[in-house]
Amino acid sequence: MQLPGPHVDSTVSLEQAIALRRSVRVYSNQSLTLDELSQLLWAAQGAATTEGFRNAPSAGASYPLETYVVVGNVEGIEPGLYHYENGSHEITQRLSGELIAELSNNSLGQSCVREAAAVMVFAAVYERTTERYGDRGLMYVHMDVGHAAQNVLLQATALGLGSVPVGAFKTRTIRGQLGLEENEVPLYFVALGKTD
Repeated sequence: MQLPGPHVDSTVSLEQAIALRRSVRVYSNQSLTLDELSQLLWAAQGAATTEGFRNAPSAGASYPLETYVVVGNVEGIEPGLYHYENGSHEITQRLSGELIAELSNNSLGQSCVREAAAVMVFAAVYERTTERYGDRGLMYVHMDVGHAAQNVLLQATALGLGSVPVGAFKTRTIRGQLGLEENEVPLYFVALGKTD
């Protein structure tokens, strides 16, 4: 599915987004819009240039992250797991059906995951970075996922959405639930939703 084009301006300044960003764990039942999801994915790992550089920095432009979104309540998109294709700004469905409740169960029962309209999942292919940088590449991958997640958290704030970073989950179980490749390690979730 081709996503709507991202916006590169806003009525919220970067400074305001930094000042207002807070972890929000309670969401309303309102749907995210396709435009909002598009903007969040673009902020995470969207193409910044025609040369393929992305919006979040990456050590040596190795780009070890694969970005997925578990959709529960987004207008115009059926629930399921989607992979973000950053070069073409598209999402490709990998699994269909309601996955949020099981994702919450595999995230130590966290209600913020259960109530989210969508959960962004960053998975790392470590070899993309460690082939070049050796063991130090492990640290670089962790830095990369922090950069990408912070982009999402600030973008959510600028859009007036609630978001919270989630690190407590069963890594192997999540890999199996989402059908990730053996070399893809889930590292970081961002739960997203509208607030009252």
